[in-house]
Amino acid sequence: MVEEARSSVVAGFDGTEASRTAVDWAAREASSRGVPLLLVHVLARPFQHSLPMRIPDQEEVMDKLRNAVLRELDSLEQACREIDPDLDIRKTMPIGDAAENLIELAAEAQLVVLGGPLVGSHTDRLGVTAAEVIARRAHAPIVVVRGEITTAGGAPVVVGVDGSEVSDQAIGYAFETASRLGRPLVGVHSWGESSFNPFDIIEDWDTDRSEFRDRASEVLAESMAPWDERYPDVPVRRVVGGDPPAQLLLGEAKGANLLVVGSHGRGAVRRAFLGSVSHAVLNQASCPVAVMPAA
Repeated sequence: MVEEARSSVVAGFDGTEASRTAVDWAAREASSRGVPLLLVHVLARPFQHSLPMRIPDQEEVMDKLRNAVLRELDSLEQACREIDPDLDIRKTMPIGDAAENLIELAAEAQLVVLGGPLVGSHTDRLGVTAAEVIARRAHAPIVVVRGEITTAGGAPVVVGVDGSEVSDQAIGYAFETASRLGRPLVGVHSWGESSFNPFDIIEDWDTDRSEFRDRASEVLAESMAPWDERYPDVPVRRVVGGDPPAQLLLGEAKGANLLVVGSHGRGAVRRAFLGSVSHAVLNQASCPVAVMPAA
């Protein structure tokens, strides 16, 4: 199964409309990269968590499930052919835990694409499988497709920059994507670390805020400079501010083609394996979000 994912874009499908949207996005991405698209639906054995014994006709039930899923995957394949008739499309239906199977596939994939909840829906939170895949550190970028897919040429690729190693990976990924798709890029850096800002309550603070802005501008410029030189064709806009990083990123990501962030925990309160900024944008962004692994 892992061999099937080698140098491909892997798209997870679970039957939801969100995952159908993710497959559409993944097909366009695979086409632009010139690599195969691997459609994945993970089958769970019926009753395996509730009954310790094998039920009669279980294999017959599994065969019916496989056939039903295969029909869905065939339909998805036809839809992907409308995007690119020559796209190399492969399908697999492993049995077991969805997160574990996707992590295994990510070991050889260029990218793993998953569907997120529709923005504004009653389940407007990241799905369990997507969260587990990212939290367990899949060894490939993970894209969670949320909201509308923006295909307008002026829609930018937005990237969060904090000067770290994983941030540099995110910048490189964002520049490559912007160059490949012919889109502008927006680099975002915040000197704020949380929703609490002492400047808001201490009126006689004697530190000039411009010093923070100047230093933030330096960090952003230094972080992006090598990639600016490598991709001179990409128009770049730089944004710095004192708002909390997630808030600043979410503001710039409105109407964006893609938001790219790194997955590392920072600060005194660390979420399990997933940084608070990436956690926030995955649950609130109105555009697809790419999370770079902190490998």
